[in-house]
Amino acid sequence: MVLPPNFRILFLPTGLIMRKLTHDELKSNRFTPDELQTAGRMPVVVLVDNVRSLYNIGSIFRTSDAVRVQKLYLTGFTPHPPRKEIEKTALGATKTVPWEYFKNQSDAIAAIKQEGFRICLLEQTTGSIPHTSLTKEHLPLCLVIGNEITGISREIIDTADMAIEIPMHGLKQSLNVAVAYGIAIYQCAHVASEAVPRKT
Repeated sequence: MVLPPNFRILFLPTGLIMRKLTHDELKSNRFTPDELQTAGRMPVVVLVDNVRSLYNIGSIFRTSDAVRVQKLYLTGFTPHPPRKEIEKTALGATKTVPWEYFKNQSDAIAAIKQEGFRICLLEQTTGSIPHTSLTKEHLPLCLVIGNEITGISREIIDTADMAIEIPMHGLKQSLNVAVAYGIAIYQCAHVASEAVPRKT
């Protein structure tokens, strides 16, 4: 067999054997449902504006559980639990993530602003900054994500304090909403890491 000229074989350090963690090992580093009730949460809430797909909503719940967002606000025609399609991708996260449904987005925004959160759009706008530009000074934050086709509604854009966007380097101009949310919320989690206690 002839190898390409730039081909290199990388070896792990001597004696280091990698393996997957077992379910019990993973579970030992997680909060129990009771512990989670009193554990600190990231100073970030999320407003979901007219996201149509039940499976996207389930994925958003699951990711929200992973970073322990403070609360999900589901608005407009966004589907909400209980729905079996949501549970299929949420895998139980609808029971561990605090959430509330508002038919009217402006009512949700009013409630969020009253709690002192800065409204931050995940949207390409004339004033967007890179998602990696978020700092602790932007907290507490309400991250807003919008419809799969039309994005965030004009009514919410008019209330926003700021906007962030994820750079797109290919032909497509946007990501799936649940994927984009995962990228952005983990950046929020990175910024807020000192404020979110972890189980040790």
